[in-house]
Amino acid sequence: MQYNFDIQIDRSQNYAAKLEESLLNFGTKEVIPLWIADMDFRTAQPIIDAIKARADQGIFGYTFRPDDYFEAVRDWQRRRHGYNPDVKQMAFAPGVVPSMRIFLNLFTQPGDKILIQQPVYHPFADIVENSNRTLVVSPLRRDDSGDYTMDVADFELKAKEGVKYFILCAPHNPVGRVWSKEELKEIGDICLRYGVGILSDEIHSDLVFGGNQHTVMATVSPEIAAITSTFISPSKTFNLAGLQASTIIFDTAEHREHYLKTLKEMDIARNNCFSLVATMAAYNEGEEWLEQLLTYVEENMQFIGDYCRQYLPLIKPNKPEATYMCWLDMRELKMGDDALQEFLVKKAGIALSQGSSFGQGGQGFMRLNAACPRSTLEKALEQLRAALS
Repeated sequence: MQYNFDIQIDRSQNYAAKLEESLLNFGTKEVIPLWIADMDFRTAQPIIDAIKARADQGIFGYTFRPDDYFEAVRDWQRRRHGYNPDVKQMAFAPGVVPSMRIFLNLFTQPGDKILIQQPVYHPFADIVENSNRTLVVSPLRRDDSGDYTMDVADFELKAKEGVKYFILCAPHNPVGRVWSKEELKEIGDICLRYGVGILSDEIHSDLVFGGNQHTVMATVSPEIAAITSTFISPSKTFNLAGLQASTIIFDTAEHREHYLKTLKEMDIARNNCFSLVATMAAYNEGEEWLEQLLTYVEENMQFIGDYCRQYLPLIKPNKPEATYMCWLDMRELKMGDDALQEFLVKKAGIALSQGSSFGQGGQGFMRLNAACPRSTLEKALEQLRAALS
């Protein structure tokens, strides 16, 4: 079927976090909320139908995840990414970030070093520091054209100093890179050399466009697969974050069993009947919707780039290879981070994610969520243009 991503949906009636939390984060709700990473699009119709059918049963008791659930995850990975994971290595997770926190609590000790590459999704640093582990940062490199690469020499320098785990963001949020197999192998081999385990956040792996191809870290080599746990979810792909359903593909059976034991102790191993049917419908029947979404989001990115070149030349948006996040270089506006945030909120009436929250290299940047109707983007950019003029 043909989907219409131009439809404006009133989210004020469903307690959307991007609206309700604007007051907490920006001091007002009178902004266009382009900050938090969820879409303003209705999800694929097969998912809606599956949830409605489940709701019509009228019973919402404890839910068991059958083999079909994990086979749907496996089959999707095989079709989209050439990855054929063993379902016996999989486990349900309530979300990527919570499950990473559980993983660190189970398999590391307070004070252990955890390596990340900033600027990067800020909860990575949060879960490390909040669990009393030691944060180690290897900054990404940005060249004059705005392209980001890994600083391999610095990464090795940090990794060999007793790092326990490396948290990989692939594709990368917020800079939008799709790492090549060669890049992944280079850092994966470093991790092998120094006994560093890998937690690979691949939640954006389905949101790749422009002819790019995501490489699953665990497919780079059997040796790297043996030290890599992969974290995936349909939540970003199909706008299902509120259903809280993710999957971990573990590096070892021992880690999986220990993790499952902990989930049972917390009594969160089998809940949320809607996430079960939504995940299966997404992976089994959602591909048509996704292909249309990718075209629309890529065109949104092109629109942002064209608009800035014509009307906002001091703002330099990237052209992401993946995700629906646009990384805006606003350094030529010559404002400090707090002043820039205040200007955007109070003068332009738009709420973006502050680049400095993503760590080293984020100062002077803003992250914009482009997964919305084009008319919303146009209004936001016109308000920004008016404010700057």
